[in-house]
This record gives sequence, C-alpha cells and structure tokens, in this order.
Amino acid sequence: MQQPGQDGQPQPPTPPPVAPPPGFGPPPQPYAQPGPPQGPPQGPPPGAPQQPYAYPQAAQPPQPYGYPGAGAPAAEGPEFLAVDRHNSIVVDASGVAFEDHGISIDFPWPEVRSVHYKASPNAKALMVAVILLDGRFYECTVEAKPRERLHQWFGHLAHVLGYYRPMG
Repeated sequence: MQQPGQDGQPQPPTPPPVAPPPGFGPPPQPYAQPGPPQGPPQGPPPGAPQQPYAYPQAAQPPQPYGYPGAGAPAAEGPEFLAVDRHNSIVVDASGVAFEDHGISIDFPWPEVRSVHYKASPNAKALMVAVILLDGRFYECTVEAKPRERLHQWFGHLAHVLGYYRPMG
C-alpha cells in the first residue's frame, strides 16, 4: 500500500536504479615510436639552405581530362566565345562547349547533329541549343551586356558555325 505524500497525493513509484552506461573501454595503446628512416635521406641535409618553391626533377605537367586529344592544341580555325558572369559558350575546331554556373559540358563535332541559336524573349541574351545525334539536346544562355553585344555575337557565331558546319 502506498503512503500519501506530504500534500495527501500518492507518490509515483520510484524507478529501479539504473546501471551507468558502459564506457568506451580502456584508453587506446600509444602509437609505436617511428624507427630510423629506410633508404637514403630525402631532401637537403639539416642546416642546408633550402630553395623555396623548387619543383621536383621528375615533375610532369598535369594530364588533360575529357576527350582524347583535349590537351592537344586545337586545329586552326575561327573561334566563338560568349561569356557572362555565370555562363559561357565556346564554339571552335573541337566542337561546342557550355559552362553553366561552374558545370561544363563539351560536345565534339562528331556527336553534334545541329546547333541552333536565337535571342532570348527579352532580347538581352544569346540562347544556344546543341542537338546530339541520339536526339538529346542541351541549351545555354549568356547575357549580352551591353545589348549591342548580342548583334555582334550573332554575326560572329553565324560565321564560325558556317565554317565548321556548312550544312547546318
């Protein structure tokens, strides 16, 4: 039988004592002390003057990524470049490249069925679409500031596309 508390109300039953949660165990063993270095010493001996920013003798230039031959110089021919603060469009001997807010995609000419372009509805940007052989299409829009630049882009883009894609 429960005994009433000081205010006449029965007290709730007290929970059984709970064991403390298990710990993480004993502390880890310390790391082994490093032994003497293996092989010939690396770098200049202690106390020798160092040459700042010296490159190793066997340094290789970074390898290009993307399509084979991406690092090779492009073939001679006209180039088109339209850039704004977020996007860019490049048309050259290798194909068409879009960059949209830092994400790039390249379309080599052998994969391109056609390239279309027009002014945006407000006539403040160039809109370019690439249609691939499998039917997929991609678009990129570049703002033209000042607006007169859009007319320059149209003339130059027509010339470059006519050079690389004379049949469209």
